[in-house]
Amino acid sequence: MIVIIVLLVCVLAAAQIITHILLKQNFPRGEYSKYTTNYRYNHYEADYPRTNVSFKSGKNTLQGYIYGEENDKALLVFAHGIGAGHENFLSTITWFVDNGWRVFAYDGTGSCTSEGKGTMGLPQSALDLDNALTYIENDSELSKLPKFLMGHSWGGYAVTAVLNYNHDVKAVASVSGYACPMETMEEFLMGFMGGISVLVRPFMWADCFVTFGGNLNLSAIDGINKSNTPVLVIHGKEDEAIHYDGASIISKQSVITNPNVEYLTIEGKYCGHINIFWSDEANDYLSDFHKQYDELAKSYGGNLPESAKQEFFDSADKAAAYQSNENMLSEILSFFESNLNK
Repeated sequence: MIVIIVLLVCVLAAAQIITHILLKQNFPRGEYSKYTTNYRYNHYEADYPRTNVSFKSGKNTLQGYIYGEENDKALLVFAHGIGAGHENFLSTITWFVDNGWRVFAYDGTGSCTSEGKGTMGLPQSALDLDNALTYIENDSELSKLPKFLMGHSWGGYAVTAVLNYNHDVKAVASVSGYACPMETMEEFLMGFMGGISVLVRPFMWADCFVTFGGNLNLSAIDGINKSNTPVLVIHGKEDEAIHYDGASIISKQSVITNPNVEYLTIEGKYCGHINIFWSDEANDYLSDFHKQYDELAKSYGGNLPESAKQEFFDSADKAAAYQSNENMLSEILSFFESNLNK
């Protein structure tokens, strides 16, 4: 009996260690890729100067950036998605600056210009945003402006889950956000492993609890309902990462009691997880560009040299690839401005 107990303990310990390693691998650092069709800040620098700031989130120092300091209509705080950084959304950020908004953007834990060995996990984005808002509230200039929140995916969860805290937020736009970190991870596990994922869940929960404690179950729905803050929930009908009818915030309408919530479903040719940020013309260009890339890779037998890859991406027409979905942004702007003076 003792031998069986010892073996069982060893098996459980091994399973927990393996789960921990796998989770760490799934939440690595996010870096800006040198192979990109996006503009980086050097393209915008002359017309959109920014001020660099920093603030703590846990033990890590995060880098923040203030755009449009000449604007005093309101402050838009922008939270990016996991594996990315705020510069992936510079066309969105500068669009709001052009419309009179000051924007506070930052790179989250383990992302691009901020500290952190990894992105930690799905609840981390809400903790980072809580610390960003605390920084803003303690800044003599930024604290004077009414605060609005906008985020995508990891950030789409953050801008709603952070409403569980006592921040004075005028309105929120959540794009492609998930409602609950653990439900989202279970959805991913089910898609990856099928029915046997139920065997992994207890170990996943235990590991995440060690990392996040009570914040593990920080819910976007609880934040929305608790605050009664106006929220615009946006989701693509064919989102392949956060399923529209699965772990998404938009799928929880039956349990959202906040009367100030509006919903926008993106449908059509491009209604996925990230492509909803770009115009149809940009998405058409990107689709063709990646088909050409696949053909180039095949011509090298799948072993594309770094020099050829760099040359191909350097040839990208970034102006064509980086056009914003102004219809969606205009919906967000209209929603924000309707709540500006309330």
